[in-house]
Amino acid sequence: MKLVKKYKLPYLVAASLAVILGFGAIASWLWWRGAIAPVAQESALETESVRFTVESGMTGQQIGNKLAEAGLIKSADAWKIWTWQQRQQDSSSGFKAGTYLLSPQSSLPAIAGKIWRGEIMQTTFTIPEGWSIAEMGEYFESLAYFSAADFIAAASEIPYQRYSWLPPNLPILEGFLYPDTYKIGSDRATNPQAVIQVMLDRFEEVALPVYQQAQTDFSLLEWVTLGSIVEKEAVIAKERALIAGVFVARLEKGMKLETDPTVEYGLGIRQTADQPLTYAQVGTPSPYNTYMNFGLPPTPIASPGIASLKATLNPESSEYLYFVARYDGTHVFSKTLAEHEAATQKIRRQWEQR
Repeated sequence: MKLVKKYKLPYLVAASLAVILGFGAIASWLWWRGAIAPVAQESALETESVRFTVESGMTGQQIGNKLAEAGLIKSADAWKIWTWQQRQQDSSSGFKAGTYLLSPQSSLPAIAGKIWRGEIMQTTFTIPEGWSIAEMGEYFESLAYFSAADFIAAASEIPYQRYSWLPPNLPILEGFLYPDTYKIGSDRATNPQAVIQVMLDRFEEVALPVYQQAQTDFSLLEWVTLGSIVEKEAVIAKERALIAGVFVARLEKGMKLETDPTVEYGLGIRQTADQPLTYAQVGTPSPYNTYMNFGLPPTPIASPGIASLKATLNPESSEYLYFVARYDGTHVFSKTLAEHEAATQKIRRQWEQR
């Protein structure tokens, strides 16, 4: 019994110390992980995510201090420990600049990891095939990205240094801003130059290789210009190559293209079935008026998709030299001017009788 009494107290003290130290270690680990939170004081406001911007050139500690000031992490010192440990594991990477959507209820590692991986806020926008730069500007303005005027001004600055393949002496990037759905960092979406860059990158990725591998006499500018006209005229896919064939045949025969979308583009208007182009409008001089000028207009009139661009390289050969829209997406194709005029009058009468 004496032997038991002699060692009972030290064992209890040691056990108690182990428990205390164990709880202390766990508490310290939880504190560093950012997991301890004043749950009782949590409110609906605290659970809302907030925007947090990491500026280019900021150090890890500057980011941590800013996060602590914003109430997104509890300790800049804990952030410093996380940063040090992460750099030991991955010295080749680092925190990424950009705007992030962060929750005050997220743990420190979750927030830090998000910024380390560069999981920035992103926004999506869609440019349909056949849109002009003016239409794009209106669209971006409606999304509150930037003004239409700012976008048009940016599209008039040709970035030859980055995209040396762009045709020389372009007045505007019409036709080269590829139509597609894009996902871009929300902070970049407020910059028209950044939006233009991703669209030019997509043209370079999708369209340019098609041209470079093609056997064609068209210059890049001519190819995109003709593709833009086909894009504006063709509504249904099965007619696209046939429409391209009509335009190619007219060019080869030295005929004027006589296509309405070029007149509309030159005048900055848009005709409808109820308000078609007038004789006065068709007779208004413009570099884009293909009823008055031979050959292609000086620049594209819209952004063509890859299907229209490919159609100009593989036009469908036929005897047709004319076509007129039925206003249902299809066209009536004719071999002679007389046939074309008769078809045009018939379609007009049918429309007026509706």
